[in-house]
Amino acid sequence: MGRRRADVRREEILRAAAVVVSRNGFARTRAADVAEELGVSTALVFYHFETKERLLSEAFAFAAAADLDRLGRAVQARGTCTQRLRAVLRLYAPAGEAPGWTLDIDAWSEALRTPEIRAASQEVDRQWRAAIEQVVRDGVEAGEFSCEDPAASALRIAAMLDGLAVATQVRVSVRRAQAARWAAESAAREVGLPPEVLLLRGGRRPVG
Repeated sequence: MGRRRADVRREEILRAAAVVVSRNGFARTRAADVAEELGVSTALVFYHFETKERLLSEAFAFAAAADLDRLGRAVQARGTCTQRLRAVLRLYAPAGEAPGWTLDIDAWSEALRTPEIRAASQEVDRQWRAAIEQVVRDGVEAGEFSCEDPAASALRIAAMLDGLAVATQVRVSVRRAQAARWAAESAAREVGLPPEVLLLRGGRRPVG
């Protein structure tokens, strides 16, 4: 493969790294693999990113950015707080082949060993929980929801969704339809709504 010019931008490298990680996983991805994906030298990759760990953590954050942008729009959308919460849950829930969830779960595993990826994963999680909390708070203020502690409720909802993602994507011990029902029931209990109001009909939380 011929080498491309040396002025490859950081964004191009991050995009290529996200593709390679989705294919190989964090543990098996080398800076050389990302360079080969772009047709550039490994030295150029390290020129932009001092370490492989920094490259992979920033690639994870880059892959999550589009998803977080969709999340922000869902939180700020017009409509009732119930509709907004349903939209956020729909974005969070894995569906189809769920490549984003595969990347996310792989990041959780790698975070046990790599502080940079742990920090990136924690930041993505913080933004998702903050979004859920914001909608819950808005619902309480609007009189749609009944909830004493929106922050605690958001944490429990997010934890339930993360656990269901592992059950459906990794262990395959729970069917997605059942996971969607449990997610709706859990979130509804947290905000004082009938479970059927939040039942998900498909949806996903892709990272890539």
